Amino acid sequence: MQYLEFTFTTRPATEAVQDVLSAVLAEIGFDSFVHTDELDRPAVAHCANPEDPTFEEKLDEDHFQCYIQKALFDQTALDQTLAAFPLPDVEITYTMQEAEDKDWNEEWEKNYFKPLVVDGRCVIASTFHTDVPKAEYSITINPQMSFGTGHHATTSQMISRLLNDDITGLEVLDMGCGTSILAILARMRGAKHCLGIDVDEWCVKNSRENIGLNHLDHIDVELGDASSLADKGPFDLVIANINLGILLNDLKYYVPRMKQGGFIYMSGFYDTDIPQLVAEAQKQGLTLVDEHVLDGWACLKLQK
Repeated sequence: MQYLEFTFTTRPATEAVQDVLSAVLAEIGFDSFVHTDELDRPAVAHCANPEDPTFEEKLDEDHFQCYIQKALFDQTALDQTLAAFPLPDVEITYTMQEAEDKDWNEEWEKNYFKPLVVDGRCVIASTFHTDVPKAEYSITINPQMSFGTGHHATTSQMISRLLNDDITGLEVLDMGCGTSILAILARMRGAKHCLGIDVDEWCVKNSRENIGLNHLDHIDVELGDASSLADKGPFDLVIANINLGILLNDLKYYVPRMKQGGFIYMSGFYDTDIPQLVAEAQKQGLTLVDEHVLDGWACLKLQK
């Protein structure tokens, strides 16, 4: 499978810029992201002379590699995505080349994905990890270079909610399930049944693989979007870790499939987006229970 390798340079150098850029690129087919450590930026390493007039400028830029299947790349889509970048005053440039023919997911898994422990209670690791910390809940996945490994602030906040709330016996919907680690944890925590739904056929396949790796039953995964929910549920708990635009649009599909008194956890958006999302949720008959913010990313709990 042939891949194209893009090296993006972003200015200013903030985690928020990289996170948002990764998210919008994923929406147009990019499936692999390798971020440069903020303390080891190539720009600094290659600018040895502080007298260089571009020295300060390069200190405030980040670089990271992104990969996309050559057959899926659409130059127009990339141009439009960068032109409509949602954060203000951000400069983005890039270079492109054909990637070396190798298994990039395997490369990332072995060199970048490390076991993750959330709240000291849940560990997420891969089959290739040998030194895995002990925890109350241990999830094994076949990781991919996306938000679904638990390392992103949105996913870790959702994990924390599942760890701290009593979900015993609940019917759970994991919307935009990705790798299905949230559905897997919900089932481990005693949920009666979990349904995962994703628009990406590969995510559905990977989710089923991960469920098998954890030897779990009563978790189903289907291909589809929110419009496919009409004959599903009703659910005691909906988990939706997606993005602001989709959440705003799809709340009207989620709420009718929730039981009265049921809950929804939502993440995948910034703390500055909370008022807009809460306003739409209230229009749909939901009440805000609480909110949590980590590294600028928000996670809401609402009740019907």
